[in-house]
Amino acid sequence: MMQGKFLEELSVGQSASLTRAVAEADIVAFAQVTGDTNPVHLDAAYAATTSFGQRIAHGMLSAGYISAVLGTTLPGPGAIYLSQALKFKRPVKIGDEVTAQVTITEINETKAQVTLSTVCTVNGKAVVDGEAVVMVPRKAA
Repeated sequence: MMQGKFLEELSVGQSASLTRAVAEADIVAFAQVTGDTNPVHLDAAYAATTSFGQRIAHGMLSAGYISAVLGTTLPGPGAIYLSQALKFKRPVKIGDEVTAQVTITEINETKAQVTLSTVCTVNGKAVVDGEAVVMVPRKAA
């Protein structure tokens, strides 16, 4: 069984990230799974008439990359999402490489909760930023 880091192994300033290239198939799959079929994501002719001029990825797809870092790396398996605040800054286009990074900003030992700054960037520019709170398992006594 996979286990991430325990509360006692974490410290303010720890950081982790992952990078994913957004593919056409990712956008289509996200639309199918969520039911978000907004044509700005799926219809090139429609998207060309918008302020973006082309199809863009769902904002929550980038947010999903944040979830992936939290659930697989820092804190990792065993962490439970409690909250996530998000601000969408820029569109993500097909082919963009999105880097999701999380950094621990606060540890509440009493509640076994960790607060992390969360940001997704494309070419060094923020496309999504925010803050997450996760519950983290303690080491067995």
